[in-house]
Amino acid sequence: MNALQISNQSLQAITPGLFDSFISYLDVSPKTVETYSKALKQFNKWIIAQGITRPSRADILSYKEYLKREHKPATVQLYLIAIRQFFKWAEQEGFYKNIAENIKGAKIDREHKKDALTSGQVKDILDTIDTQDIIGKRDYAIIALAVTGGARTIEIERANVEDIRAAGDNTVLYIQGKGREEKTEYIKLAKPVEKAIRAYLRARGNTKPQEPLFASHSDRNTGDRLTTRSISRLVKNSFIKAGYDSDRLTAHSLRHTAGTLNLLKGGTLEETQQLLRHSKLDTTMIYLHHLERANNKSEERIASAIFN
Repeated sequence: MNALQISNQSLQAITPGLFDSFISYLDVSPKTVETYSKALKQFNKWIIAQGITRPSRADILSYKEYLKREHKPATVQLYLIAIRQFFKWAEQEGFYKNIAENIKGAKIDREHKKDALTSGQVKDILDTIDTQDIIGKRDYAIIALAVTGGARTIEIERANVEDIRAAGDNTVLYIQGKGREEKTEYIKLAKPVEKAIRAYLRARGNTKPQEPLFASHSDRNTGDRLTTRSISRLVKNSFIKAGYDSDRLTAHSLRHTAGTLNLLKGGTLEETQQLLRHSKLDTTMIYLHHLERANNKSEERIASAIFN
């Protein structure tokens, strides 16, 4: 191994060679490699800044407190998972003691961090998009797909032209969901959504089956697959243009809107779970709790008793 040797006496850095060996052992997805790489680089930077050459469990706890001051709970959780996995592997390989064993992550509030939109707000946003040009046609189709099918930005990024298929008597878009290796799930394309996607594809001209369903149309990278960052940005810009500018409104708000509107319009909890592709019903229950609270008339009853 062309990496700095690790022992119970010193750990000066998690070098590229050591990191590669760790990742090869885990056999994880490219996205996880990216997350772990970022987390361990951050840890490296911290231990070097602290002058630590032999990290202890107390150092991991101090680092956890540092993360909590600098990052959101979800980020702290991801970084600590990477560190726990690394030291677990290091001990198994005889490199270093597992000083991160049983270190708890940050407490994550399961309530939604982003707001949903009302049906009227969604209409405003769609009506504001100029669909006379190809970019407008694309942006309209993306937002329509996300808000009716609860599509995540990663699912939109991964979609290819050939993924539009038939299932029974429905036109559907097969997607590679979060944590999935293959495109085994699908979103049913409501007629207006299918119409919008096909209008966009016609504007693109001849497309090959393996090409991205949604592509860039900038001068620099025309035809390239849109990244999740680009998708988030174009959705956010559409919100702002329609007059809905809030830190709590992002591309993920469209997914929340899909779940909320489905329940409001009579969809069952199980149907909403299937729509949003939640592995656990508890996750879907959060939407129901929000609606139950919104429909709770307690404040009005109390006010009526006092002021009337």
